[in-house]
Amino acid sequence: MKLQQLSVFLENRPGHLAAPLTLLAQEGINILSLSLADTAQFGILRMIVRDWERAHAILKNAEWVVNLTEVVAVDVQDRPGGLAEVLQSAGDVGLKIEYMYAFSMRRDQRAALIFRFEDPDRAIAHLKAQGHHVIEAEELFAAVEG
Repeated sequence: MKLQQLSVFLENRPGHLAAPLTLLAQEGINILSLSLADTAQFGILRMIVRDWERAHAILKNAEWVVNLTEVVAVDVQDRPGGLAEVLQSAGDVGLKIEYMYAFSMRRDQRAALIFRFEDPDRAIAHLKAQGHHVIEAEELFAAVEG
């Protein structure tokens, strides 16, 4: 149920973002979703790839600072209030969301969102119990790669 997310720490300077992405492209690794957060001095590139172990090794070998983080993909109704329902459900039991971003996939009037929960196992159990669809990694990859 959990996905492995790569987080690459970057200096915030022109051209620096392209380097790790170019490296992964040269190695044939497709980025399925990503998010970038920055400050004046540095940024964090978060991304989901199918072959995360190989991508992690490639980036580490190229001396990038890269961490693995467990995240959860959740199907959300693509309509007004769909995301609010998932957030309310999480908030009702005190689940802490550190960040979230959209996955580049939409199907059957549903959107996939990536959540970084403080306690992913508890979040998965609760969301499933409340009838929310937590997306398995293979299901997510198959939907994107068609």
